[in-house]
Amino acid sequence: MRSWRGTFRAVWAANLVTGTGMMSFLPWFPSILENLGLEDPKAVSTWAGLCFGAAPLTATLSAPLWGAVGDRLGRKLMVLRSLLAIALFTGAMAFARTPLQLLLLRAGQGLFSGFVAPSITLASVGAPADRQGRVAGDLQTALALGSILGPSFGGFLGWLGGPRLLFLSVSGAACASALLVAALAHEAPGTRLSRSGSLAPAALLGEFAGLLRRPGVRALLGILFVLQLGLATTNPVLELQVRHLLGAAAGNHAVSFWTSLVFGLTAVANLVALPFWGRFGDRHGHGPALVLVLILALAGLLLQAVAPSPWLLAAGRVVFGAGLAGAAPLAYGMAAGEISVERRGGGFGALFSARTAAAASGAMLGGWAFARLGFRGVLLVSAAATLAVLLRTAGRLRASGRVILRPGGDC
Repeated sequence: MRSWRGTFRAVWAANLVTGTGMMSFLPWFPSILENLGLEDPKAVSTWAGLCFGAAPLTATLSAPLWGAVGDRLGRKLMVLRSLLAIALFTGAMAFARTPLQLLLLRAGQGLFSGFVAPSITLASVGAPADRQGRVAGDLQTALALGSILGPSFGGFLGWLGGPRLLFLSVSGAACASALLVAALAHEAPGTRLSRSGSLAPAALLGEFAGLLRRPGVRALLGILFVLQLGLATTNPVLELQVRHLLGAAAGNHAVSFWTSLVFGLTAVANLVALPFWGRFGDRHGHGPALVLVLILALAGLLLQAVAPSPWLLAAGRVVFGAGLAGAAPLAYGMAAGEISVERRGGGFGALFSARTAAAASGAMLGGWAFARLGFRGVLLVSAAATLAVLLRTAGRLRASGRVILRPGGDC
């Protein structure tokens, strides 16, 4: 039998390449939309939020269903499907002529791609039970590295050849990732459900409803949603806030540099903190770790809200990124102990949907609210939501003896 480590390495490399490609264009939607002819700042911020959030929105709807399909037909097949969908839709974005065309392609990308959940599922089902949190955390590390490399890579390609070269390069990177997974990744045998009569939409939706009936899973979904919301509301308009803090005299190169730096430092903080959260959660309990994650996220949001300069804005993003790093590995590791291996694709898809739902709603709300409340107003709304979840989570810990999720078998 092939070692699970070989599959993990192939999936890790594919996540790094694809994550770098995706993050190479996500921060630059304002500039891309201006290149398509938009001039009014409010229109740019609104369309940037819509385009940023369209893919997460459609992925929210499709990820649990794709995960349940993968539980029957194969998780490797789902990873390949997602990577090829990224290649197709991102390549087509190179030829978009209007903001609406770009928006529709982003929606299609989210509906058929979403590579994070199937990648973690494929690596997870073959890994030992005591490595589940580490596997999820290490795959998140690949994505964090991609977040560091992507904005600078995208800024360079945009300067070199404009949005068309940027989108085509991302499409090629996704194709290369698909070839890597096809050649080197292998799915552990005996980890799927029976195919017989199980692909009916009612059956797939029924499994998702079963997950939602579990109080512990609902708690995890809520925590992931609110934490991701704090990032999603500001990402689409961060470039505009950097312009504001630098002042009208700042040139395009200065704005590009500072936007790349702020995005990159957030990813660096996320990357550095990931191993810490895995060890801390194993040693002191995932519940207390989640409380600390929420406290750091709240502090980071408030620091960004009062920042008078790009340096302090970056500092707030670093604090927030360090806290957010713990959310996904803790959640996936905890869920692996809650959900049977045969149904793990659907379960991990549900967790992924919580994050993409926040990314979609947060991006769209952020772009709309920025035009009306300003950057600080958007951050204060996110901070209020984070504080509410922090208080609720702390209350759960006190009431349940420092445990949020308890072993509960299959769902």
